Amino acid sequence: MQQTLLFLMAVAAGAMLAVQAGLNSGLGRAVKSPVYGAFLSFVAGGVALLAYCLVTGVPMGNIRKGFELPWYYWMGGVLGAFYVFAIIVLAPRLGVALTIGLTVAGQMVFSLLIDHYGLMGISEHPTNWLRVLGILLIICGVVILRTN
Repeated sequence: MQQTLLFLMAVAAGAMLAVQAGLNSGLGRAVKSPVYGAFLSFVAGGVALLAYCLVTGVPMGNIRKGFELPWYYWMGGVLGAFYVFAIIVLAPRLGVALTIGLTVAGQMVFSLLIDHYGLMGISEHPTNWLRVLGILLIICGVVILRTN
């Protein structure tokens, strides 16, 4: 049962990325800047996360541990900002389906490398032909989206 809920959460997160692409593109158009659109999106997300922490009583003392980590752990936020900025720029030009398809293809290729080599403390999951086939099928789907 727990794995089913995790799968549903992953599907919901993917669906939210598609919706987020449309919303953030509109935000970028309204403020006439993909950078400010991305910034405002992160402000809204930060406020929502802070409100969640306050309402649910997440211990704030744990934040201190984040400041003890090496600088590169903070790059996740920078990478997230680039992703939101790129979606704001790409979705109106390529369409949401192709934009998300391309980003998913990129995610899958790099995810396979991270899994195979156990990078960033992730447990190793060796690459096999079925995993490569899955990525190739995703890339084929992106090519089909592109031709229509």
